[in-house]
Amino acid sequence: MTTHIEASYLAALALAFALAVLAGCGQAANAPAATVAAPPSAAKSGVTRAAFGSLPDGTAVEAFTLANATGASVTVLDYGGIVTSIRVPDRAGKLDDVVLGYDTIDGYLADGSHYGAIVGRYANRIGGAQFSLDGQTYVLAANNGPNSLHGGVKGFGRAVWHGEPFERAGAVGVVLTHESPDGDEGFPGTLSVTVTYTFDDRNALSIDYAAVTDKPTVVNLTNHSYFNLGGDGSGDVLGHTLTINAERFTPVDDTLIPLGVLASVAGTPLDFRAATPIGARIADPRLKPAKGYDHNYVIDRAGPGEVLAARVEDPKSGRVLEVRTTEPGVQLYTANHLDGSRRARAGHFYGRYGAFCLETQHFPDSPNKPAFPTTTLRPGESFASRTVYAFGVR
Repeated sequence: MTTHIEASYLAALALAFALAVLAGCGQAANAPAATVAAPPSAAKSGVTRAAFGSLPDGTAVEAFTLANATGASVTVLDYGGIVTSIRVPDRAGKLDDVVLGYDTIDGYLADGSHYGAIVGRYANRIGGAQFSLDGQTYVLAANNGPNSLHGGVKGFGRAVWHGEPFERAGAVGVVLTHESPDGDEGFPGTLSVTVTYTFDDRNALSIDYAAVTDKPTVVNLTNHSYFNLGGDGSGDVLGHTLTINAERFTPVDDTLIPLGVLASVAGTPLDFRAATPIGARIADPRLKPAKGYDHNYVIDRAGPGEVLAARVEDPKSGRVLEVRTTEPGVQLYTANHLDGSRRARAGHFYGRYGAFCLETQHFPDSPNKPAFPTTTLRPGESFASRTVYAFGVR
């Protein structure tokens, strides 16, 4: 998710983001410590645009498929900025989809799971569905028990963005823009947002977020892709091995709102400092309130910049995912609410623990927790954040 870290650092990030689209600075600096499949002779990189149905009001939805020189691809919708497909090879070179999703727009409209969507204005939870800023209290939609979740009833994942594709040496992508009006879902200020998806020839998907406001507000953006490195319809992810670069997490109450302190992962089922199967401790009674993992980790870092947040490997397929980010936190979510009741892509039914999410972010409820890194954005400041999802094989 997101917010400004320090003014000079954000300015540098914003400049780097702007240059990325034109000059190629947005390529992932680090792919997994794994190999990348050799490009097939017939593979050709580029961006294709295609219709993806329409909304009930008749608004057309468009899909942008970013294909790289290896034959791998990422497909992004202008509705919600949804990453509807990521096709990358396994150790045998077979391409398969490693994110959950639907074949049609109707599936996304009917499901509130935020599959692959841009989440904002405020990703994760705000306690009591309200916060105070500069002496004024702002009341938000309580759409998750007593709390506000993922920007409210109609967050950024339900908006139609404007998409512009681009191609450059070694990478392809799409720039999405959206203007959120003052008062949108209760948040103050008109927020102008740009999200750039870049897919390079090393099978790394970079997501660059940028925003400015005309009034003091709070911002926290992320992508809510559900990953299954075994491929679409391959079952649960309990056998995937996970490493999270974090010695601390933010303990929560029964409604999953942080208590405002940082605690050590040592001796808890949240300790993934060493590679551990996701399912090894998922039945621990301490995870009962969330019915699995739905926890924010404090990423280990020495200072600002892009650092390793997590690494996941599927022993069966050999696929590897590394997540790097400029954000201070990452939310591990293990698709605890999925119940297999909805027919999804290719006729598959996704059940509990059928995927994992690694949502890079500022901490939940930061607007109400002064000790947490700030999510406040003021006029004249620039919000900038970067996350890289890099795929490989072992």
